Amino acid sequence: MNDHDDGPQTQAADSPRQRDATLIGVGRALAEAASVEEVFKAVGSLDSPEFPLDGMAVFDVTEKWLSLLGRYGYRSGHGRTVRMPIATDHPATEVLRTGHAVYVPTVEEYRERFPATWRLAARKGSLSWAFLPLVSTGRITGVWLVAFVDRVDFDSGMRNTLLTLAQLISDALDRARTGEAELALSRGLRSSMGRGASEYHGMTVASRYVPTGGGQLVGGDWYDVIDLPSNRLALVIGDVQGHDLRAASLMAQLRTAVHAYAAEGHGPDAVLSRTSRFLTSLDEDRFATCIYIEADPASGTLHVARAGHPHPVLRMADGTCLTKHIKGGLPLGLMPDEDDYPVNVMVLQAGEIMMLCTDGLIETGGRDMHTGWARVREAMAPGPTGDLEGMADRLIQSVAGPVTENGEERPTPRNEDDIALLMLRRDTSTQQPVRPVRRVLITIEQDQAEGLAEARSELRALLHDWGQSDLVDTAVLLASELLGNVLVHTDQAAVLIAAVSGEPGRHTLRVEVSDSGDELPHQRTPGELASSGRGLVLLDILSDQWSVRPESEGKTVWFELTEEPGPSPDPAADPDPPPGTAR
Repeated sequence: MNDHDDGPQTQAADSPRQRDATLIGVGRALAEAASVEEVFKAVGSLDSPEFPLDGMAVFDVTEKWLSLLGRYGYRSGHGRTVRMPIATDHPATEVLRTGHAVYVPTVEEYRERFPATWRLAARKGSLSWAFLPLVSTGRITGVWLVAFVDRVDFDSGMRNTLLTLAQLISDALDRARTGEAELALSRGLRSSMGRGASEYHGMTVASRYVPTGGGQLVGGDWYDVIDLPSNRLALVIGDVQGHDLRAASLMAQLRTAVHAYAAEGHGPDAVLSRTSRFLTSLDEDRFATCIYIEADPASGTLHVARAGHPHPVLRMADGTCLTKHIKGGLPLGLMPDEDDYPVNVMVLQAGEIMMLCTDGLIETGGRDMHTGWARVREAMAPGPTGDLEGMADRLIQSVAGPVTENGEERPTPRNEDDIALLMLRRDTSTQQPVRPVRRVLITIEQDQAEGLAEARSELRALLHDWGQSDLVDTAVLLASELLGNVLVHTDQAAVLIAAVSGEPGRHTLRVEVSDSGDELPHQRTPGELASSGRGLVLLDILSDQWSVRPESEGKTVWFELTEEPGPSPDPAADPDPPPGTAR
């Protein structure tokens, strides 16, 4: 008896709760809908005795017309495309005129209120209808028609449900339209940047672009290769702040500006300075990072300027990889009146590769700069130098390729930053074969003390395969002493050239430190508590040989160390090498 009496009451009480729970699920599905079809599919899941759907349609609004954007579920078929003048006597046009929803619970009411158009609805066999405004940014952008197979009285609960759904549908359609626009823009940008290798009579360039995921497929990363006079070329990579249409729009304009400034004949520093001012004129709230390289393929000479962008990676012919520290200025757009973008000059040796990337390649997957660079170097080190395309694929695969968890392979979700990648190789020739020599050149100005740490890092990376760690420490100590002597005892810049030659296990390191000062160093005998004067003493004790060479301007102090045969280093001993080291 109690069961009989309480059953209908319990059902009535549960119905609103069940409807609310279903509505929450539909809201989640609408939040992920990427097209009109997915919007209808999400709402169609509401079909139930409490919500007896017969069909739905969405009308798009223009200045003079209501046009059918899409329809779903009518039992009697889809019918033909509808295009209705706004002056038509129809519930949807009344929604436009009044801004309020129109509820029609019966066929009789439909016939009485809208005699000119009710037969169109009656032919479908529906018994009740609701027409609701779709509102975006304060204006009606469409009308949602819901038809029911059973009669619906449209009580306050049903009306609230329909109004809530109408707002969710409006938001979902806005996202779907934005997503389609972003997808088209992303495809256009990717197409304009191109892909693959190009040869420039002595250098080869490979490039990649991977868009961000999360339904946006657009961002502010870009790269470019620009032909310059005298068979030179410019390589550009940049990253505009943000992952939206505004970032993509600014990126496209910056690409055009860089092209224009390069075509005018400006050097790397002037190109970045002018681009910084141009970005500020477009948007004072956004900034961009960038590296601009002017390359001479015939000589391998690079003139490099950097604006807040991650440093490049230099891969030598034998697979040694190191982070190449490039002096630079602030990101573009932060201080447009500043022109401080120093030009770094370096020479790529035959077979060497310089890799430029945006931070998406480094930090994707929860990596920080330290572990991200280690992953990049691991992907670049193996394989032949000649396979530049394979190296580029391997770098992208290390970030965007499938991952294995618990023995199962699954795709990597692309919901993080987009990635731009640019690789430049100095090509070899039969007339100039690659010699087993690797070298770095570093210049440290008087006001750039941080250059000492960068020089130590690059020197350790150069000696990554030396089996005697104490000999590596000795090399770093002696180089630091010579660089420190220049910075402390002169007002000149210090130039370090370090070169490794020979076979594995019997390498020879030669380090030269030069400055343009006139005074030649001389060996002293420092006291026990002296804080200076030990540099040449250490050279005499620790190096295999050393000397001082007068130059036409200044002097050069050099030393050599020779590696003794010994056990090879164990790469597994240090799974996360410090910045500047290589596997």
